[in-house]
Amino acid sequence: MDELLEILEELHPDVDFETEEHLIENMILDSFDIVTLIAEIGEVFGVTVTAQYITPQNFNSAKALWALIEKLEEEE
Repeated sequence: MDELLEILEELHPDVDFETEEHLIENMILDSFDIVTLIAEIGEVFGVTVTAQYITPQNFNSAKALWALIEKLEEEE
């Protein structure tokens, strides 16, 4: 989870990703951020985020993203 938080904080150092739960709804993350996140997640965690997983629910919080990464790691 720490690696994920580092990736997120590089994108938006002013956001508290440990508590923020509305990253998409509050327009904190935009489409460019999501593309960057998908690439970084693939590189750091060795998983592929396919189109079916690119949903607001999966990107609305660091916790949701972490759950997605864990799910993808299990599927690999």
